[in-house]
Amino acid sequence: MFKKWWNYIKAWVSGKSEDAMDPEIQLQMAIDGAKKQDQQLRNQAAKVVAHRTQLESKLEKAADDVGESRELAKQALLKGEEAKVAGDQASVDKWTRSAQAMAVRLKASENNLDSLKEQYAVAVNQAEDAKVAVQQNAVQLQELSAKQMQLLGALEQAKMQESVNEAVHSMSATMDDSVPSLDEVENKIEKRKATAMAKAEIYDATPDGAEAELRQAINTSAADATLEELRKELGIATEAPAPAASVPPETVPEAAPAEGGADETPT
Repeated sequence: MFKKWWNYIKAWVSGKSEDAMDPEIQLQMAIDGAKKQDQQLRNQAAKVVAHRTQLESKLEKAADDVGESRELAKQALLKGEEAKVAGDQASVDKWTRSAQAMAVRLKASENNLDSLKEQYAVAVNQAEDAKVAVQQNAVQLQELSAKQMQLLGALEQAKMQESVNEAVHSMSATMDDSVPSLDEVENKIEKRKATAMAKAEIYDATPDGAEAELRQAINTSAADATLEELRKELGIATEAPAPAASVPPETVPEAAPAEGGADETPT
């Protein structure tokens, strides 16, 4: 039971860690892992191919040993025949033993050559399989790299959209209650303006307001008189007021003449 709960806890922690991890870091980790696996596969394939190459060298050497053993066995047999013709029994025995030894060596060399041929056949197949595996893994690595670029592009688009969403949200969000709104400020200004205008209107309607208006009129007249006096001292002509529009005189109708046609002289 404890082991079961422990597995649950590990799975939960792992899930939380994956959620908190940056996707870009996860992609890079995946690429690094694939590259590491590809390098390991290449190293193993290189060992397999190197084993095949070593077997090729051993095969050449084993074939040379077989040829040499065969040739020495033949020479020993020929020497034995020559000694037999010469009636030299001791030489016959010597060359016969030498030929037998060469025959044993030849047989061992042939067995070694056959064994190496079998190993070489297996090594050739293994080397081909290793190269195919390396090629396939290289293709998968290229596809993974292309997929990484695609996902990174999608990730950048997602980040950009998130940034735009935050900007739009900040523009459309309701202002904090502690900060006055523009409508509240406008209402406050309008209220103060109306109060000031009302106070001015009420002041003008009081005797104090009328007196202030009268004093201002007197001061304005006095200022105009002072300016007129200064103009006279400086010889500046006073601007004449604009003439009123002339009205043509009304035409008086002439009296009609009296009947009779002549004026009567009074007596």
